Amino acid sequence: MRASGAGSVRMGRLAIIGAALLWSSSGLFAKSAFFADWPESWRGLQLAAWRALFAGLVLLPWVRRPRWNPLLVPLVAVFALMSGSYLSAVVLTTAANAIWLQATSPWWVLIFTFLLFGTWPDRRQWLPLIFAGLGVGLILSCELGPWTAGSNSLLRPYGRMGVLLGLASGAFFGATAMLMRALRTEDGAWLVAVPHLATAALLAPWALRHGIWPTGWQWLVLAAFGTLQMAIPYRLFTWGLRTVSAQEALLLGLLEPVLMPLWVYLAGQETPAWWTLLGAGFILVGLVWRYVFLENWHKNQLPPAP
Repeated sequence: MRASGAGSVRMGRLAIIGAALLWSSSGLFAKSAFFADWPESWRGLQLAAWRALFAGLVLLPWVRRPRWNPLLVPLVAVFALMSGSYLSAVVLTTAANAIWLQATSPWWVLIFTFLLFGTWPDRRQWLPLIFAGLGVGLILSCELGPWTAGSNSLLRPYGRMGVLLGLASGAFFGATAMLMRALRTEDGAWLVAVPHLATAALLAPWALRHGIWPTGWQWLVLAAFGTLQMAIPYRLFTWGLRTVSAQEALLLGLLEPVLMPLWVYLAGQETPAWWTLLGAGFILVGLVWRYVFLENWHKNQLPPAP
C-alpha cells in the first residue's frame, strides 16, 4: 500500500511538472508574429478569450461525469478573475513582471490554509518556499527597482495598478488550485472545461467589441494555444491534484516562470536579464534540494516494508 501510494504521488508530481512545461509555452504563442496586426492594448484579452474557448471545446468530448457541485461557482469566479487580473497586469506592466507576480501563488496558499484551517505546510516544503521567495523577490526587486528604468513598470501610466493586479492574480491562482484540489473527485475534464468556457463567455464582450476576427493561420495557432497551453496542462494539473497538495503543486508550478524566458530566448524573441536567470536559479536549487536530496533522505529513514 505504501509503495502504491508513493507511486501515485510520484505520478501526480510528474503530471504537474508536465503541466508547468506546457504552461511555459504561453510566451511563444502570445508573442507570435501571427498576431502582430492585433492592437497591442487589447491583444491580451483577445488571446485569452479565444484560448479559453478552444480549451473548453477541446475538453468537452472527454467529459464523462458532468455533475453540479456548489464549489464550481467560486471556481469559475476565481478562474475568471485570475485570467482577467493577470492579463490586465500584462497590459499595465511588463509580461515579465506579471508572470513573476503571479508566481507568488504558493505564499497565498500558505496564507489561505493558515487562515481557513490553521495549518502550516509540511516541514519539507519550507526550504523550497524560502528559496523560491528569494528568487521571486530578487526578480521583482530588480524589475520594479529604480535602477532598471528601461523596463520599470512603475514609470508607466497605471504601473502601480498593474503590480497590484499581478499580485491579485497570484492570489486567484492559489485559490484556483485549492478549489480544484477540493473538487478532485469530480470528472477532471468537466472540472477544467467549465471554468474555461465561462471565462471565454465573460471575456467575449472585450474580445469582440473591435470587430476583428481571427483569419487564416490564426485559427490554427489559437486552437493550438488553447489545446497545448491550457486544455492539456490544466487536465494534467487536476489529475496531479488528486494526490498532491495545492501548496506542493504550486511550488512545482514555479517551473513555468523559470522556463518561459528560456523558450522565448531560444525563439529569438527576448533575452532574459541576469536577475531573471539568478532568481530562476534560486527556485531550481530549492526544488532540487526538496525533490532530490530530501526525498532520498526521507526514503532512507523509512523502515523496510514487511
